[in-house]
Amino acid sequence: MKTFLLSLVVSLAFATVHYKETFDSSWGSRWIHADRSGLGKFELTAGKWYGDKEADKGIQTSQDAKFYAIASKIPTPFSNEGKPLVIQYTVKHEQNIDCGGGYLKVLPDFELKGFEGETKYYVMFGPDICGATKKIHFIFHYKGQNLLWKKEPRAETDQLTHVYTAVINPDNTYEVLVDNVKRESGKLEEDWDFLKPKTIPDPNDKKPSDWVDEAEIDDPEDKKPADWDSIPETIPDPDATQPEDWDEEEDGKWEPPTISNPKFKGKWKPKRIPNPKYKGVWKAREIPNPDYVSDDKLYKYDGIAAVGFDLWQVKSGTIFDNIIITDSVQEAKDFYESTTGKTKDAEKKNFDKVEEDKRKAEEEERKKREAEDKSKAQEDEEDDEEEEDDSASNKKDEL
Repeated sequence: MKTFLLSLVVSLAFATVHYKETFDSSWGSRWIHADRSGLGKFELTAGKWYGDKEADKGIQTSQDAKFYAIASKIPTPFSNEGKPLVIQYTVKHEQNIDCGGGYLKVLPDFELKGFEGETKYYVMFGPDICGATKKIHFIFHYKGQNLLWKKEPRAETDQLTHVYTAVINPDNTYEVLVDNVKRESGKLEEDWDFLKPKTIPDPNDKKPSDWVDEAEIDDPEDKKPADWDSIPETIPDPDATQPEDWDEEEDGKWEPPTISNPKFKGKWKPKRIPNPKYKGVWKAREIPNPDYVSDDKLYKYDGIAAVGFDLWQVKSGTIFDNIIITDSVQEAKDFYESTTGKTKDAEKKNFDKVEEDKRKAEEEERKKREAEDKSKAQEDEEDDEEEEDDSASNKKDEL
């Protein structure tokens, strides 16, 4: 039977698990749909293919072309000051998604029934797919703004379960993993616009008057060929012939139409060569930005109190499962190995069987249609022959 553990801040060898959700039959007591008309509903299911029917149950979007908004409280709100913040969950786009979000929001305390797109969040993380856009979102809220990630790593687009992990470190670095494999990493200050730039171009710096910024010049050694200008741009059409009814007395002297001269080379220009005096593109020197203010707590959020899914999906069917919020990368990896890691191979085998059965059914249906079409064609041919025989018989009787 599937187990559920919603941590009441469980410490395990220096690791703290703030929230853990595996979605059993009691999930509805912890997750609250937003109280707005027209929203889509989540349903508990393992889907059409899975490794373990109970263990792989998660919440699935169930209605096409709907907004979804659902959230759950973290039992004990916390601050990630001085510790990593690890956000991990699984996504399975069972419907072969064409356009829709699959991201998770980590939020401060709020009234869950009022959850909507404008609700303040701290971090938004996960896949977003729509047409050519197939990226992993990673957005931070900082001083009233939601900051977009400068990188756009590709999200997984198949119909199997994938685990997405974000690690936000207290040294203001981060990592993003997909299926426990690092996909991206870097520094918060470099990959998001948290702060003003450290340096700016000096507004008082001017380009020197003798600065040469022309990369190429005309070759002074190159000379125009002597016969260059003697070649006309157009010539009489050698294939044109005088019309037979041409009358010089009435029409004047016949002249063939002109055509572009294939030997004409256009206006002569000397070839270009690298400019030996070229100094490159001039840029003003950089000076310290007076508006830059450092912040060694970019990573930190106080009062982390909820998680939620706020999504739009054109075609429903995405299943979310196995959410963990912790301060330990190892704890998140262990959680993956004890859940999705245990069932992913069986899920793939099950998926392959479903696809093979689907292919066989489609092939049988195709053969059935071909046989029906062939049978109908034979019947039509026999009917035509009978009509011809009846017509011939009627003519014979008339005679």
